[in-house]
Formats: sequence, C-alpha cells, structure tokens
Amino acid sequence: MDTLRRLVPSVNALIVFEAAGRLMSFSAAGRELKMTQAAVSYAIARLEDQLGVPLFLREHRRVRLSEAGEKFHADVSLGLSHIQRSAQSLRAVATGSHVTLACSTAFAAFWMVPRMQAFREDLPDIDLRIQTADRDLDLRGEGASLGIRGGDPEDWPQYASAVLAPEVIYPVAGPSYLTQFDRPVTAEDVLSHRLIHLEEPFRTATTWAEWFAAQGIAGRRVPRGLQINDYVLVIQSVIEGQGIALGWHHLVDRLVAKGVLVRLSGDALRTGKAFHVVWPRDRPLSPAAAQVRDWLTARGLR
Repeated sequence: MDTLRRLVPSVNALIVFEAAGRLMSFSAAGRELKMTQAAVSYAIARLEDQLGVPLFLREHRRVRLSEAGEKFHADVSLGLSHIQRSAQSLRAVATGSHVTLACSTAFAAFWMVPRMQAFREDLPDIDLRIQTADRDLDLRGEGASLGIRGGDPEDWPQYASAVLAPEVIYPVAGPSYLTQFDRPVTAEDVLSHRLIHLEEPFRTATTWAEWFAAQGIAGRRVPRGLQINDYVLVIQSVIEGQGIALGWHHLVDRLVAKGVLVRLSGDALRTGKAFHVVWPRDRPLSPAAAQVRDWLTARGLR
C-alpha cells in the first residue's frame, strides 16, 4: 500500500476522476461534488502528473477519456463501488435503520408488495430496500443484509437461514380460462389442457414433468406449451386466460383467495424443501435486519 500511496497521494483525486469520467464533464463533476470546475481540473491534472499519462483528451468545450483513462476509469469505478458498498454495510450495522432484501421479482411482486402496508405498520422506523434479480445474488458483494432463497440450506454453507415457507405447488388457472374450457378435476384431466411452462434461466424450479410424476403420470405424456422464463409473466399469462401453470402456494395464495386465480385439483406437490430468509454467517446482522428477518419468517409461517 506504500507504493499505492506514492502513485496516488490523494484518494479524493480518484473520486474526482471517477465523477469526471462518468459525466464526461469537469463542470458537471464539480456540481456533483460541490467543487469548482477549476478545482476539478487541478485535481485531474495533478493525478495525470503523478501517473505520467494523460487521462483525458481536452477538446473544444468538452473532455473525453483517453485510451489509458478509459482503462483506469473502469478499475477506479469498480474499486470505489466495492468500497462504497462495504462502507454502507458497516454503517448499516452501526446505525441500522436501512435494510436491503435481495429476492426474485416474483417474490417481491406476489409476496412482499402485498404485505408492505403491514410491514410499515409493524416496523415504521426501518427503511426497506428491495433488490430484485433473475439469479441469487452474492449478499456480501451486493451489500445486502438479507436474501430469499429456495432449496436446501446445505447448498449455501456461507449463509445462515430461517424457514419462510414450505414449498407447496399446485396447478392454477384464471377465471376467464375456465369459462372457455371444462375445469380439470384430476391430474389426468390437466394433461388435456394448455400448459404454461416456467423455464428458469438460473434458479432451479419444479417442472410440470416433476409435478405429474408425483401424481403417477409419466413425464413423456406432458404436453409442451407456452414457455416463459419469468414467473411474474407466467402468472400474468394465467390471469389473462392463456393456460394453466404451476402455482407456488406462498406466492399465489392471496391471488387465489381474491378469485384472481383458481386452484385446480386437490393434488399438491410438497417437495420437502422450503424457501428461506438467508444472511451471511460471517457478518453480524444489524438490529434492524434482525427485526426484518423475524418479521418475514413470522409472516411466512402464518
């Protein structure tokens, strides 16, 4: 680190450089950082002198990164973003009213959003940030306090976990679909209907073939149909009467209770797995994150 200190005497210069390179403007960087344009220009010039290469090309009324500047800017931006996330994480542990929950879009849309009013009433002093992604995120890397994961906790030894809901799956259809076609009563009946298939690109999800196999029906008999890689779109398609899909109970139970979806067949697949609230084992939870974890599990197991 002594070598780094000689190369870059001021960390502030890196912050100025990141802003100027991102905004492609010394004036805009100055406004963002509450500095004068002259101070930004001086910080950049001093950094260039220290490194021995021009980082910006000065053109008439504009600046742009040089080839060396582009490479350096990518590294500086990445490094500063990691430092920022780590600092935010440490500050959250210390002061702790902000909590980030990483989850799928489906969990956010069908489980969390309908319960947000209850969350605000129960935990009014906690600012919750919901971060969605199409794959399970690295909580440490993303600076998230908590995550939602489905499966076996043994597959994530780096995380502690608490059960949110068991995995229970059954077919669902929209009321408009059932006005056009006879309502299936048995699993055998479901075979003759239009099926909508979830094709998860990154997470593991139970398939129609597995659901039918649990009912004693060979997977080779399962018809193909509409295939969608986003569960929110799967459910939207079902609501619009496009076919029948598998419903994960903890996500669709409220839609069934409201009549937006209709549960078909009494045959439910209980996989023996569950959905969990997870958090890094090697990082203490802030009091606020612990409250959110306990709130999630209490609501999930109702």
